[in-house]
Amino acid sequence: MGKSQLTPNLKFSHVASDERIAKTAEALTVNGMQTFVVANAEEARKKVFELIPKGAEVYNAPSRTLDQIGASAEIESSGRYDVVRNRLVDLDQEGQERAKRQLGAAPDVLVASVHAITEQGQLVIASAGGSQMAPGVSGAAKVIYVVGAQKLVAHLDEGFRRIHEYTLPLEDERALNTYGVNSAVNKLLIINREMVLGRISLILVKENLGF
Repeated sequence: MGKSQLTPNLKFSHVASDERIAKTAEALTVNGMQTFVVANAEEARKKVFELIPKGAEVYNAPSRTLDQIGASAEIESSGRYDVVRNRLVDLDQEGQERAKRQLGAAPDVLVASVHAITEQGQLVIASAGGSQMAPGVSGAAKVIYVVGAQKLVAHLDEGFRRIHEYTLPLEDERALNTYGVNSAVNKLLIINREMVLGRISLILVKENLGF
Protein backbone atom coordinates (compact mmCIF):
# COMPACT_ATOMS: atom_id res chain seq x y z
CA MET A 1 0.00 0.00 0.00
CA GLY A 2 1.37 3.41 -0.95
CA LYS A 3 1.73 6.27 1.49
CA SER A 4 1.66 9.86 0.28
CA GLN A 5 4.45 12.15 1.41
CA LEU A 6 1.92 15.00 1.61
CA THR A 7 0.00 15.86 4.79
CA PRO A 8 -3.57 17.19 4.49
CA ASN A 9 -4.37 20.52 6.15
CA LEU A 10 -7.32 19.55 8.35
CA LYS A 11 -8.56 23.15 8.41
CA PHE A 12 -10.32 22.28 5.16
CA SER A 13 -12.17 19.27 6.61
CA HIS A 14 -14.68 21.20 8.74
CA VAL A 15 -18.32 21.30 7.64
CA ALA A 16 -19.54 24.86 7.02
CA SER A 17 -22.16 26.51 9.21
CA ASP A 18 -25.81 26.60 8.16
CA GLU A 19 -25.45 30.35 7.57
CA ARG A 20 -22.51 29.87 5.22
CA ILE A 21 -24.25 27.05 3.39
CA ALA A 22 -27.36 29.20 2.85
CA LYS A 23 -25.26 32.13 1.63
CA THR A 24 -23.38 29.91 -0.83
CA ALA A 25 -26.59 28.24 -2.06
CA GLU A 26 -28.07 31.65 -2.78
CA ALA A 27 -24.97 32.71 -4.75
CA LEU A 28 -25.04 29.47 -6.78
CA THR A 29 -28.69 30.07 -7.65
CA VAL A 30 -27.93 33.62 -8.79
CA ASN A 31 -25.17 32.13 -10.99
CA GLY A 32 -27.67 29.92 -12.80
CA MET A 33 -27.10 26.69 -10.88
CA GLN A 34 -30.12 25.00 -9.30
CA THR A 35 -29.15 24.24 -5.70
CA PHE A 36 -30.55 21.81 -3.13
CA VAL A 37 -29.39 21.67 0.51
CA VAL A 38 -29.79 18.27 2.19
CA ALA A 39 -28.97 16.99 5.66
CA ASN A 40 -27.07 13.78 4.97
CA ALA A 41 -25.71 11.25 2.50
CA GLU A 42 -29.00 9.31 2.26
CA GLU A 43 -30.96 12.44 1.34
CA ALA A 44 -28.26 13.32 -1.20
CA ARG A 45 -28.52 9.89 -2.84
CA LYS A 46 -32.32 10.18 -3.09
CA LYS A 47 -32.05 13.66 -4.64
CA VAL A 48 -29.55 12.41 -7.25
CA PHE A 49 -32.04 9.82 -8.50
CA GLU A 50 -34.91 12.30 -8.47
CA LEU A 51 -32.89 14.43 -10.88
CA ILE A 52 -31.81 11.69 -13.36
CA PRO A 53 -34.43 10.91 -16.02
CA LYS A 54 -35.21 7.19 -16.29
CA GLY A 55 -33.38 5.59 -19.21
CA ALA A 56 -30.91 8.46 -19.54
CA GLU A 57 -27.32 7.97 -20.67
CA VAL A 58 -25.39 8.62 -17.44
CA TYR A 59 -21.68 9.13 -16.81
CA ASN A 60 -20.87 8.90 -13.11
CA ALA A 61 -17.37 10.35 -12.92
CA PRO A 62 -14.85 8.76 -10.53
CA SER A 63 -15.72 10.34 -7.19
CA ARG A 64 -15.16 9.48 -3.54
CA THR A 65 -18.33 11.44 -2.74
CA LEU A 66 -20.51 9.40 -5.11
CA ASP A 67 -19.03 6.18 -3.74
CA GLN A 68 -19.72 7.25 -0.15
CA ILE A 69 -23.39 8.05 -0.74
CA GLY A 70 -23.94 4.85 -2.75
CA ALA A 71 -24.78 6.65 -5.99
CA SER A 72 -22.05 5.09 -8.14
CA ALA A 73 -23.01 1.53 -7.28
CA GLU A 74 -26.72 2.18 -7.82
CA ILE A 75 -26.21 3.91 -11.17
CA GLU A 76 -24.06 1.06 -12.46
CA SER A 77 -26.18 -1.83 -11.19
CA SER A 78 -29.80 -0.63 -11.17
CA GLY A 79 -30.54 -1.29 -14.85
CA ARG A 80 -32.49 1.98 -15.03
CA TYR A 81 -29.88 3.84 -17.09
CA ASP A 82 -27.57 3.60 -20.08
CA VAL A 83 -24.34 3.62 -18.05
CA VAL A 84 -21.37 5.24 -19.80
CA ARG A 85 -18.75 3.66 -17.54
CA ASN A 86 -20.07 0.18 -18.32
CA ARG A 87 -19.92 0.94 -22.04
CA LEU A 88 -16.38 2.32 -21.71
CA VAL A 89 -15.28 -1.07 -20.36
CA ASP A 90 -16.74 -2.70 -23.46
CA LEU A 91 -14.69 -0.31 -25.62
CA ASP A 92 -11.46 -1.01 -23.74
CA GLN A 93 -9.53 -2.40 -26.67
CA GLU A 94 -7.07 -1.15 -29.25
CA GLY A 95 -8.58 1.07 -31.93
CA GLN A 96 -11.49 2.26 -29.77
CA GLU A 97 -9.80 5.36 -28.28
CA ARG A 98 -11.81 7.87 -30.35
CA ALA A 99 -15.12 6.21 -29.48
CA LYS A 100 -14.19 6.24 -25.79
CA ARG A 101 -13.33 9.95 -25.87
CA GLN A 102 -16.59 10.83 -27.58
CA LEU A 103 -18.69 8.69 -25.25
CA GLY A 104 -17.18 10.21 -22.10
CA ALA A 105 -17.28 13.80 -23.35
CA ALA A 106 -20.98 14.22 -24.12
CA PRO A 107 -23.34 12.08 -22.01
CA ASP A 108 -26.96 12.98 -21.39
CA VAL A 109 -26.21 13.31 -17.68
CA LEU A 110 -22.95 13.80 -15.76
CA VAL A 111 -22.99 12.98 -12.04
CA ALA A 112 -19.83 14.10 -10.25
CA SER A 113 -18.46 16.30 -7.47
CA VAL A 114 -16.26 19.38 -7.16
CA HIS A 115 -13.34 20.24 -4.88
CA ALA A 116 -14.32 23.73 -3.72
CA ILE A 117 -17.25 26.15 -3.88
CA THR A 118 -16.74 29.83 -3.11
CA GLU A 119 -19.18 32.02 -1.24
CA GLN A 120 -19.59 33.88 -4.54
CA GLY A 121 -21.02 30.71 -6.10
CA GLN A 122 -18.02 29.57 -8.15
CA LEU A 123 -17.14 25.90 -8.61
CA VAL A 124 -13.51 24.71 -8.66
CA ILE A 125 -12.56 21.27 -9.97
CA ALA A 126 -9.06 19.80 -10.06
CA SER A 127 -7.94 16.75 -12.01
CA ALA A 128 -4.87 14.81 -12.98
CA GLY A 129 -6.29 13.72 -16.34
CA GLY A 130 -9.37 15.90 -16.87
CA SER A 131 -11.82 13.27 -18.15
CA GLN A 132 -14.70 14.65 -16.07
CA MET A 133 -14.14 18.27 -17.14
CA ALA A 134 -15.40 18.26 -20.74
CA PRO A 135 -18.92 17.02 -19.94
CA GLY A 136 -19.11 19.42 -17.00
CA VAL A 137 -18.14 22.45 -19.08
CA SER A 138 -20.52 21.91 -22.00
CA GLY A 139 -20.67 18.30 -23.23
CA ALA A 140 -23.35 16.92 -20.93
CA ALA A 141 -26.96 18.02 -21.37
CA LYS A 142 -27.47 17.86 -17.58
CA VAL A 143 -24.91 18.04 -14.76
CA ILE A 144 -25.45 16.98 -11.14
CA TYR A 145 -22.72 17.82 -8.62
CA VAL A 146 -22.92 16.32 -5.12
CA VAL A 147 -20.76 18.26 -2.66
CA GLY A 148 -20.00 17.88 1.05
CA ALA A 149 -20.27 21.15 2.96
CA GLN A 150 -16.64 20.99 4.12
CA LYS A 151 -15.74 22.14 0.58
CA LEU A 152 -17.15 25.65 0.98
CA VAL A 153 -14.49 28.39 0.92
CA ALA A 154 -14.42 32.17 1.14
CA HIS A 155 -12.97 32.87 -2.32
CA LEU A 156 -10.97 31.38 -5.20
CA ASP A 157 -7.57 31.77 -3.53
CA GLU A 158 -8.79 29.74 -0.56
CA GLY A 159 -10.27 27.22 -2.98
CA PHE A 160 -6.87 26.74 -4.63
CA ARG A 161 -5.29 26.33 -1.20
CA ARG A 162 -7.88 23.72 -0.28
CA ILE A 163 -7.10 21.72 -3.41
CA HIS A 164 -3.32 21.78 -2.93
CA GLU A 165 -3.25 21.47 0.87
CA TYR A 166 -6.14 19.05 1.49
CA THR A 167 -7.57 17.41 -1.63
CA LEU A 168 -4.23 16.58 -3.27
CA PRO A 169 -2.66 14.77 -0.28
CA LEU A 170 -5.75 12.57 0.13
CA GLU A 171 -6.12 11.90 -3.60
CA ASP A 172 -2.38 11.24 -3.88
CA GLU A 173 -2.63 8.49 -1.27
CA ARG A 174 -5.71 7.02 -2.99
CA ALA A 175 -3.93 7.02 -6.36
CA LEU A 176 -0.87 5.33 -4.88
CA ASN A 177 -3.01 2.62 -3.29
CA THR A 178 -5.20 2.12 -6.37
CA TYR A 179 -2.84 2.66 -9.32
CA GLY A 180 0.63 2.73 -7.81
CA VAL A 181 1.29 6.28 -9.07
CA ASN A 182 1.14 9.75 -7.57
CA SER A 183 -1.66 12.18 -8.34
CA ALA A 184 -1.22 15.81 -9.38
CA VAL A 185 -3.19 18.99 -9.98
CA ASN A 186 -2.57 19.00 -13.73
CA LYS A 187 -5.81 20.70 -14.74
CA LEU A 188 -8.09 23.20 -13.00
CA LEU A 189 -11.62 24.15 -14.00
CA ILE A 190 -13.52 27.18 -12.66
CA ILE A 191 -17.23 27.52 -13.37
CA ASN A 192 -18.33 31.08 -12.61
CA ARG A 193 -21.82 30.87 -14.07
CA GLU A 194 -24.10 28.56 -16.07
CA MET A 195 -25.94 30.22 -18.95
CA VAL A 196 -28.36 27.33 -19.63
CA LEU A 197 -30.90 27.52 -16.82
CA GLY A 198 -31.43 24.15 -15.15
CA ARG A 199 -28.42 22.49 -16.77
CA ILE A 200 -26.30 22.35 -13.60
CA SER A 201 -27.76 21.17 -10.30
CA LEU A 202 -25.84 21.30 -7.01
CA ILE A 203 -26.67 19.06 -4.06
CA LEU A 204 -25.00 20.55 -0.96
CA VAL A 205 -24.77 17.99 1.84
CA LYS A 206 -24.35 19.04 5.50
CA GLU A 207 -21.71 16.34 6.03
CA ASN A 208 -18.04 15.76 5.31
CA LEU A 209 -18.06 13.81 2.05
CA GLY A 210 -15.24 13.22 -0.41
CA PHE A 211 -11.97 15.11 -0.71
